[in-house]
Amino acid sequence: MEAKRERYKKYSNYLKEKYGEKVYKIPINLPVTCPNRDGQLGRYGCIFCGDVGAGFESLKNTLTVKEQLDKNIEYISKKYKAKKFIAYFQNFTNTYMSIHSFKECVEKAAQVTDIVEICISTRPDCINRSYLDILSELKEKYGVEISIELGLQTVNYKTLKKIKRGHTLAEFVDTMNKINCYEFETCCHLILNLPWDDAEDAIEGAKIISALGINHIKLHSLYILKNTELGRMYEKGEISIISPKEYVDRVVNFIDYLNPDIVIQRLAARAPKETTLFCNWDMSWWRIVDMIEDKLEKLDIYQGKSYDYLNGKAVRKFIKE
Repeated sequence: MEAKRERYKKYSNYLKEKYGEKVYKIPINLPVTCPNRDGQLGRYGCIFCGDVGAGFESLKNTLTVKEQLDKNIEYISKKYKAKKFIAYFQNFTNTYMSIHSFKECVEKAAQVTDIVEICISTRPDCINRSYLDILSELKEKYGVEISIELGLQTVNYKTLKKIKRGHTLAEFVDTMNKINCYEFETCCHLILNLPWDDAEDAIEGAKIISALGINHIKLHSLYILKNTELGRMYEKGEISIISPKEYVDRVVNFIDYLNPDIVIQRLAARAPKETTLFCNWDMSWWRIVDMIEDKLEKLDIYQGKSYDYLNGKAVRKFIKE
């Protein structure tokens, strides 16, 4: 029987190929905030952001970096026989601190045995060459890989303003251009079903991610947390969420236009049920993934099938003459 075709580049396969075995991400929760919460840009963060940020699976930030890593590595090593790990500085904005404090935190992680990669999650307006130089120095010193995750959420500049993101697409492009000067891998976060975006925004997102040379992508299905501005809008009926079928269609189109070399880390989000008003249309995240993979198969779409728009598409005919 013929093996089923892989329709997109999966993160789990990528890690196994790169490191020779399964690698586990260990979230690190630092006592940091965000310029969109401390008054520099805003007081309450993005309209979808809760009080704990994205770190609902993390340990308490009162523990040191080493304590968090040691505790999680001990548990995962025993449960899964794991030997290699990624230290994932996940919650809030992990470069929103002094250069000295940033270096100290990252170096503590790099010194932990069996850490093969440091992953830094941050905002595109909260990183510059000083922070990148620190990461380059630690990469060289400890032999760990470096990856940087940037939250963008949408390429629609009007929607960025609606969700009170505090930056525009320009800051994201500027930061990507700087990071690309270093030997780091990059990942972008996008939400494909924000209430103010449409199907064309999803396709344009794939094109921009591809054009900027980004290495990884995390797609999020929107979840709405209690006690947030977006939550209040949802409860008042001021916004509407597209159907699961429409979300699947957007993801399929995104994959269709995405550079086939980009690794897809995630196709749908998940969140704790007790803190959410809406998440994945009351379906499990893996059910959403199954629907996406079924649609890819049905339409015979694979990652990069429509990836033909870069490098002066309109003048290629002259080169062939």
